Amino acid sequence: MQNACSGDLSSNFNKAEQGIREAAQKGAQIICLQELFGSLYFCDVEDHDNFGLAEKIPGPSTDKFSALAKELGVVIIASLFEKRAEGLYHNTTAVLDADGTYLGKYRKMHIPDDPGFYEKFYFTPGDLGYKVFKTKFATIGVLICWDQWYPEAARITSLMGAELLFYPTAIGWHKDQDETTNKEQYHAWQTIQKSHAVANGVPVVSVNRVGIEGDMKFWGGSFVTNAFGWVTYQADHEKELVHVEEIDMDLSDRYRTHWPFLRDRRIETYSPILKRFIDED
Repeated sequence: MQNACSGDLSSNFNKAEQGIREAAQKGAQIICLQELFGSLYFCDVEDHDNFGLAEKIPGPSTDKFSALAKELGVVIIASLFEKRAEGLYHNTTAVLDADGTYLGKYRKMHIPDDPGFYEKFYFTPGDLGYKVFKTKFATIGVLICWDQWYPEAARITSLMGAELLFYPTAIGWHKDQDETTNKEQYHAWQTIQKSHAVANGVPVVSVNRVGIEGDMKFWGGSFVTNAFGWVTYQADHEKELVHVEEIDMDLSDRYRTHWPFLRDRRIETYSPILKRFIDED
């Protein structure tokens, strides 16, 4: 589900609910909302007032989506701004199973701090580790936006048994940026996620937002790959939409058998990756 957001919080949540209902009517089993769908992307500025957008998890939003998941018989992946305690906040995704059960949450591990993306001002890095959720339809792994650029996160989540990787995300271009740079950035963003599918033999679903917010034009382009990184669906860069993609889960076994990357991993050689940088001395 790829939406534009506004400053009207109730409108954003209503749009999300309508999209979930539409997706369920089209046959969706697992429905993923974009990152921080409930508001404008507030991390473009450092403003203490924005902490008022946060909520407890589980809390009001998870209660609402739990009831909706149970009503429709679908799994819902909902990206929320979590208030853990006074002065302690996370960028968090909750997972509701098809019977309405709250399965748990994943807290974003990698937190960016760039012009227009001042997330370190708001979010404490996740401390729950990487997570998988055993839903009615599949065992899924959920990572969030900036996590997309890190193969380690996808690898660990896949090794924990994830059969699908979902990435709720909010990423875009500066609205005045040149077209060549735009294409280069989108290509890099999609390519790194396609590589997670290839390396781990699992499908990847990446869900972005659209629309102009401040100086940012969110680039949409939500997409789905099969278990070998082939893009089976890519959304428009401008339009809001609800799309349902059928994923052949049997392909993971086929690709992992014919391209046995997991078999040939030399895990005894990988300890240097625990260093920040490998200096010569």
